[in-house]
Amino acid sequence: MYGLTCRRLTLGLASRTRDNIGRRAKHYSLLPWRNLSLSPRPGGSVGVSDEVLRTRFQKVQVRGKKTRSSMRLEDLPQGPIKPDQPLPAPEPPEDEGPVYPTVVQQARRNMQKFENCVLLTRVGGFYELYFAHAEEYGPLLNLKVARKKTNAGPVPMAGFPFFQLDRFLKTLVLDLNCYVAVAEEFPNDPGDRVRSNGLMHDRRVTRVITPGTLIDENFIDPYANNYVMAVHVNYDHEIEDPSSRGTDDGSTDSGRLAQPGKNAAPIGLAWIDVSTGQFYTQSTTVTSLGSILSRVGPREVVVDEILESQRDHQLFSVLAEDRHLITFAPQGKHLPLSEWGPMLESDIPTQTAQSFAVDEVQAGSLLLQYVRDRLQGLSMKLQPPQRYENMSVMAIDKSTMRALEIKQTIRDGAFRGGLLHAVRRTVTKGGARLLNAWLSAPSTNLETIKSRHDLVEYFVQYPDLRDDVVLLLRRSHDSQRLVQKFALGRGDPDDLIALANTIRATQDIVVLLESARNCGNNTTPELESNSPSALSSPTCFTSLLSRIQLEEPSKLADRIKTSIDEEGLVQQHQAEDSEASQLMTLAEDVVAAEGAHEDTASVLPKSSTTAAAKRKRQQSASNSIRDYYSGASDENAPFVMKPEASTALRALHDELASLLREKETLAETLRERFGGAASLTLRWTPNLGHVCHVKGARDLRKLADGGDMSTVNTVSSSRSTRAFHVPEWTRLGQRLRQARFEIGAEEQRLFAALRARVVANLVKLRRNAQVLDELDVGASSARLAAELGWTRPTLHDDGTAGETSQHVVIGGRHPTVEGGLREQGRSFTKNDCLVGAAGAGRLWLITGPNMGGKSTYLRQNALLSILAQAGCYVPADHAALGVVDAVFSRVGSADNLYADQSTFMVEMLETARILRAATPRSLVVMDEVGRGTTPEDGAAVAFAALHHLVTVNRCRALFATHFHGLADLVAARGMQVAQGGAVEVYCTDVEEARGGGFVYVHKLRKGINRQSHALKVARLANMPEAAIVVAREVLEKDSHNHEANRAASSQNDTHTTRPSASVG
Repeated sequence: MYGLTCRRLTLGLASRTRDNIGRRAKHYSLLPWRNLSLSPRPGGSVGVSDEVLRTRFQKVQVRGKKTRSSMRLEDLPQGPIKPDQPLPAPEPPEDEGPVYPTVVQQARRNMQKFENCVLLTRVGGFYELYFAHAEEYGPLLNLKVARKKTNAGPVPMAGFPFFQLDRFLKTLVLDLNCYVAVAEEFPNDPGDRVRSNGLMHDRRVTRVITPGTLIDENFIDPYANNYVMAVHVNYDHEIEDPSSRGTDDGSTDSGRLAQPGKNAAPIGLAWIDVSTGQFYTQSTTVTSLGSILSRVGPREVVVDEILESQRDHQLFSVLAEDRHLITFAPQGKHLPLSEWGPMLESDIPTQTAQSFAVDEVQAGSLLLQYVRDRLQGLSMKLQPPQRYENMSVMAIDKSTMRALEIKQTIRDGAFRGGLLHAVRRTVTKGGARLLNAWLSAPSTNLETIKSRHDLVEYFVQYPDLRDDVVLLLRRSHDSQRLVQKFALGRGDPDDLIALANTIRATQDIVVLLESARNCGNNTTPELESNSPSALSSPTCFTSLLSRIQLEEPSKLADRIKTSIDEEGLVQQHQAEDSEASQLMTLAEDVVAAEGAHEDTASVLPKSSTTAAAKRKRQQSASNSIRDYYSGASDENAPFVMKPEASTALRALHDELASLLREKETLAETLRERFGGAASLTLRWTPNLGHVCHVKGARDLRKLADGGDMSTVNTVSSSRSTRAFHVPEWTRLGQRLRQARFEIGAEEQRLFAALRARVVANLVKLRRNAQVLDELDVGASSARLAAELGWTRPTLHDDGTAGETSQHVVIGGRHPTVEGGLREQGRSFTKNDCLVGAAGAGRLWLITGPNMGGKSTYLRQNALLSILAQAGCYVPADHAALGVVDAVFSRVGSADNLYADQSTFMVEMLETARILRAATPRSLVVMDEVGRGTTPEDGAAVAFAALHHLVTVNRCRALFATHFHGLADLVAARGMQVAQGGAVEVYCTDVEEARGGGFVYVHKLRKGINRQSHALKVARLANMPEAAIVVAREVLEKDSHNHEANRAASSQNDTHTTRPSASVG
């Protein structure tokens, strides 16, 4: 048993009290890992402790059976005992506790070894839970908890058919955030059976599944990466003298955090997608961690266990905002970069290795050890780590990602309605993940952006080629995750076929692209001058084709196709489906016999209740699991390799065919010998072995009357059947079984060789997959542009202030709002934006009524820059944009009660972050700054932010407000463009109609709109008319008082100046 436990920390807004430990805080986890939960679970009760579990195990003590051990004399140590070498102290005997049945005892040992994991034990065709796991998780999984009678007392247990594993794993891992240890069944060889007193199977944990270490489970999100991230925070390992530290108790700390209150202290990050092998690192600060978490979206965060005693560290406040799942893990032995090699597909380049920060290496070491232990010995081949600092990408902080709704909506966190949903037209899963990554971190490299636009433009102008490429892409599979399965030592024949089909699709795509490139190179000069794509297409295709390597992968695909028998695979799947249906029938019978009617819907899968009758009609006469296994002879088991896969396999199949012919001849001979019993068949069963089986009363009479039964041994008989041994069939049957065994062994050898060839081509296959993903994104962007009339943006980044600072958009639209209006049969009002253009101002101050479209206008321009630098076309008639290094957004209102931050505090924090971080190359959109306080204070804060953006940050900015006085302050300070400044004033409006109606005018115009028209919005919201009347009275009174005060103030100014004039 391991000395430490793993604790998981689930931080949530509801868990204000840090010492509140909720249900399933102690999950039965692996090895030296610890988890704590600060988020209460449904039910609110406390999980079962180890002491309670141990007490339960020891309630009934039963003395085990006496055994006798023997040892050969030559195995004993020889020679005299040397006095200078003391004998080692005997190890204390392990407390086995009560003697349970073998299966239960194996499960109990695994529960002790993986004490914080939910243990699922494979027993035949079922996975079972025992003891406290069954009692706690059985009801949560809608499983009936039974009591298994044993000599040591009743044992709680629950289970489900093996083919439902993914269904229950999804509930445990994704819904309940549990760690799950899966113990599989391994048959013991004869030697192991002797050593284990006849134990037929050994049950070992082969995998520990956590939310961040999914590989190929059916419930993994195919369209998003599944990252696990490690965070390393610097701490001081030096142990100080207690007296020098002034502690009262003289205690010492094994590790002391270096300046935990300093949010600017560097921290190291490393994140891995185990399902694809992608590996990244970054050095950052706690302050910036929230934005990185928002961009990466890890499913699990691993932290050094030393931080568990530093609950007040700012790190946990950041992680609590989005309720990230935290696992405390020991750092263990530090793994330097030089020791990462065995876990990577290729070595880290020397220049890249020298650029890694110490914190990044520490985080990578922690993460690699954690993932390696979770995989329980599976081989791991990851891509070499990439430093995020070396990637030229746009910075998008957490607030901006949320406000612009890039991945999901603000209101309900839904995918539909976000930018990613609006633009995704990809046909492959890898392409969808790549588009997600590009939108989360658009490029700032002009060459990269232009190459992506070139590809989209070519596909727009040649839709036939685009459709052909898309058709081939649909034939491909998720090769990134397919290849990673083989790198992890997994993968089955179906995966090999899918990989071969992907390679074949890649070959056809290469032929198409080379043809297009050759056509582009052969274009006449006259056509080149009229077709810009004719110049660009060879360039974009050349760069893509140069990265594809098909020589070895093509040989691999040919080898797979000539080796694997796809018809045999189909037959194998049919047999597996038949087995699953047999098990489901058994489960239905158990529920019908022991449960209530309502248990059918809760215990069985939804599809089983409707399809059960149909499956029963399709089954043969044997309807039990015993009949299934006893009747299903290995003679009918399909082979998955073609005989032509190897010379040895061909010879074995010829031998098997010869033996099968001998079997037919022998069957005819035995029918004649035993009186012409036509129903006599030669069978094999696990219990009876090779038998002759006769059924039917008529043949049984023939067998009794004319059959020579003196030389046979009857092993089973009934009124209608009889089974007996015949030496000839016993000998022939053994030869048949040996031939089938040798064929199976040869197939395993060939399959292992194919797996090895896949791993040998790992780098090439991954690079090819990356090209397919890029083609998918480019083709989908072209399809989107063709459907919606989007245009190619022109980007500049040559270092000159004039071009780089401009953001010129003609006829721009919001990509998601336009789609929503189109579904309603409405149209979107286009708007121009000339921020940064000559004579147009670097900051636009926008006023207008509520619901007038100010926020939509701000967000659409920010999204246009993100789309353009991600490599997509944009919803505009024309766009000339300077490359943006960061987009900042202060839009909308929200509070953070968990961090004790009011709405206004959150607003000020976001504003302060923007004013400190924005550069002249940034784009800033700010809406309603200062609205969370009094009008006077709010206006002051808003103008201060505007002034700072113009004079200090000097960036492109759109600033919307209801403080109309800001325009007066801008004019008073001489900041307008007409005064030689950088601010231009624009507004939206309301057009009054007859009969009291009105229409919003979303088209921007120059000027100031001093009316917010709040009462119109209140009426649209169906506010009671009485309340609107009161509001109008108050508004009119305030307006009258305001006009009176202005007139009085003007009069006072006149009286004050007249004496001065007369004196003059």
